[in-house]
Amino acid sequence: MRIGCGLPVSGSWATPEILAEIATEAERLGYDSLWTFQRLLSADGPMYRSVLDPIVALTFAAARTSRIRLGVAVINLPFVSPVVLAKQVATLDVLSGGRVDLGLGAGWSSDEFTATGASMARRAARTREYVAVLRALWSGAASFDGEFYTVPDGRMEPRPVQRPGVPILLGGAVEAAIRRAGEIGDGWVSRSATDLSDIASDVALVREGARSSGRASPRIVCRGVVKLTETELDSDGRPPLSGSYEQVREGAAWLGTQGVTEVFYDLNWDPLITLAPEDARDRALEILHNLAPVGLS
Repeated sequence: MRIGCGLPVSGSWATPEILAEIATEAERLGYDSLWTFQRLLSADGPMYRSVLDPIVALTFAAARTSRIRLGVAVINLPFVSPVVLAKQVATLDVLSGGRVDLGLGAGWSSDEFTATGASMARRAARTREYVAVLRALWSGAASFDGEFYTVPDGRMEPRPVQRPGVPILLGGAVEAAIRRAGEIGDGWVSRSATDLSDIASDVALVREGARSSGRASPRIVCRGVVKLTETELDSDGRPPLSGSYEQVREGAAWLGTQGVTEVFYDLNWDPLITLAPEDARDRALEILHNLAPVGLS
């Protein structure tokens, strides 16, 4: 089980100074990965009111770290050309020394579809083709002629450090989308609203999709919305990542028995994002230290 954490990209703690400090401290503490997410326009919920661009934020973190992996969960593919995203992600992979994980989603905000001129129609088919375009561009053979996307003959350089390309994780909440993550992706990344107590059924769908296409064992990455309490909670009906620090650790270990390969504690969903920046920073560092995978302080 790998343990990661969310970068401060949302709310009051999403400042250059705090982002750099969290990134470097997470690496020092032995966390495996840092994660961002995309929101183009403000939406309901404090975590969606002010959000940094995910690729730019990861590039900022990459310049201050050397080992920890850099993931985005997720970028909504209808909002950006696959050629543009392929170039951005390949560049980040080169500059970071091959540390990038790319999560893709099909989008859900009608306002953002309107603002970007994207279509909500046939998102499943578009997702399959989008992934194929990315892999073609990263392979060195850039030409592609599909229903939704056309790339003239040519090459895209530099290619990602990771070969054959940057790992692609797909989001999704309905059965078909979760299965598709195993069919065409390198794995699946859960959303903040996923019922983690029943995640084994989602894992089974991803693995089923992977088997159907002859793919290797898929990664299962869980966005961990942590709900900490000062005292331990009763075990009956307690969500896996809630309660005391020890109970959260136990919950993460339990998720590993359900097939999850990586959990990242996304503190952008913690009440700290509504605090003053320094208070948010202090709370985030306390949580990171108490949940550190190697027990450093």
